[in-house]
Amino acid sequence: MKKSPKIPSLKSRNWSIKKLPGLSKQYQTLLLEYGITSTRKLLEITQTPQQKLTLANQLQIHPQYVNKWVALADLARVPSIGCQYCGLLLHAGIASVAQVAQIPVHRLHQQILKLQVSTMQRRDLCPSVDIVQKWIEQSQFYK
Repeated sequence: MKKSPKIPSLKSRNWSIKKLPGLSKQYQTLLLEYGITSTRKLLEITQTPQQKLTLANQLQIHPQYVNKWVALADLARVPSIGCQYCGLLLHAGIASVAQVAQIPVHRLHQQILKLQVSTMQRRDLCPSVDIVQKWIEQSQFYK
């Protein structure tokens, strides 16, 4: 009997809520006090717009913050994106793994390059086309 080659599975990343970019100490504490210690937990309790609104009301914050955190947590699930690049993608106008999975690699790369140049006047900070391609390929598994 011939053995089939093992295909490595892509395991969704789960991060400490403290690793999400742009989350102040105050909001980290608020989420931790509410029992949200990880990105997976955040995604589990905010699967619908109503659940997001409920969380915002319970935390007594504007719903836009919850929406931003959920978008970051969603993007961070992809191993090659993680917490390192989820904020960059969000600032470049990409708010979900499904969006990453659908966008052509060169278009996404140009979007990020344009952001880096306009905000920081630095082309060298833009991830390579190969890295962007990896994000898109891995996002296919999580959309």
